Amino acid sequence: MPPPAELGGSQISSLLEALPGIASVLRSPVADALVKAIRGAAGLGEFTVDDAEELIRYAVRRGLIGPEEGDRVLADVQGALKRRPPKSAAKPKPAPKKKPAKKKSRR
Repeated sequence: MPPPAELGGSQISSLLEALPGIASVLRSPVADALVKAIRGAAGLGEFTVDDAEELIRYAVRRGLIGPEEGDRVLADVQGALKRRPPKSAAKPKPAPKKKPAKKKSRR
């Protein structure tokens, strides 16, 4: 079986224009991990070890950090996420509100 053909930049642009909505299917895993990191930092979503691994691999591939630093950061993240309480236990349910006691009428 021949190797899959690679698309050039102009071919990708044409494909994105011709098929609306395909951009969400072809979205980069790095972009997804970045969005999850931003939402997690704001307390709006959850950031997982998989997201951290994706961002670290990207940073190492691009030469932004070295492999050793990537390994250290990943170990730190894994340790922190293991110590985090489960999501369901993180926020206790509020106690039910008590109804105010009825006042006795004076006769």
